[in-house]
Amino acid sequence: MREVLAQAAFQLFLERGFERTTVDDIVARAGVGRRSFFRYFPSKEDAVFPDHERCLAEMTEFLAADDGGDPVGAVCDAARIVLRMYAANPEFSVQRYRLTREVPGLRTYELSVVRRYEQTLAGHLRGRFGEDGDGELRAEVIAASVVAAHNNGLRLWLRSGGAGDPEAAVDHALALVREVWGRSVAPAPAVPFPVSHGVEGEGDGEVIVMVARKGAPMWRVVQQIEAAVGES
Repeated sequence: MREVLAQAAFQLFLERGFERTTVDDIVARAGVGRRSFFRYFPSKEDAVFPDHERCLAEMTEFLAADDGGDPVGAVCDAARIVLRMYAANPEFSVQRYRLTREVPGLRTYELSVVRRYEQTLAGHLRGRFGEDGDGELRAEVIAASVVAAHNNGLRLWLRSGGAGDPEAAVDHALALVREVWGRSVAPAPAVPFPVSHGVEGEGDGEVIVMVARKGAPMWRVVQQIEAAVGES
C-alpha cells in the first residue's frame, strides 16, 4: 500500500504540480481512504521520498555491524547504500530530482533528509574516535565530507538524466575523502589554548585562531581553516 500511494502521489505531482495536488487527490487516485495515506505518510512531502526511511535503517544496521577497523571506509561504504537506492530506479530518481529543483518546500525537506544521513555517519564516527579532544570535530568533518562527495557524484548523474554509471563519479569523489581522512584513524590530540611555540618572529610554531559564526556549516569552517593555513 505504501508503494501504491507513493506511485499515485508522484504521478499526480508530475501531471498537476506538487502545490496543486491534495491528499484527497492522491487517495482518490490510489482508491483508498485518507486514513490509509496518513498511516504511511505524515505529509505530501514524505510521499515524494518514500524510500529514505528504509535506506536510513539499512545504513544504521550496516554501520552497527562494522568492526571498527576502518571507520572512514565504513562510512564511505554506508553512503553507497544511498547511491544504490537511487540507481535502482533511475527514471523515478531523475524525475524526483527535477521536481525538487522546482518546489522550494521539497528542496528544504530533502536537505533535512540529507542531514539525517550525515548525523548517522557522524554518530558512528564519534563512537570510533570518542568525543574528547578533536574526536567529535573529526567525526563531524568527515561525515560532512562523505555526504558532500556522495552528493556531488550523485547529482552529476541525476543532471545527466541518469545516463551512464552513477557509481563511477561517486567512487571517485569518495576516494578523495579516503585519501584525505583515511590516513590515520586515531583522532588528533586537542591543542590547549593559548599556545606559544618557537621563537618570536619565526613562522614555525605559529598558532592560528579562527572564529566561526555559530551554526555555520562544517564545510565552510574547514574551508576557512584551509584558507587561513595557506596564507600563514
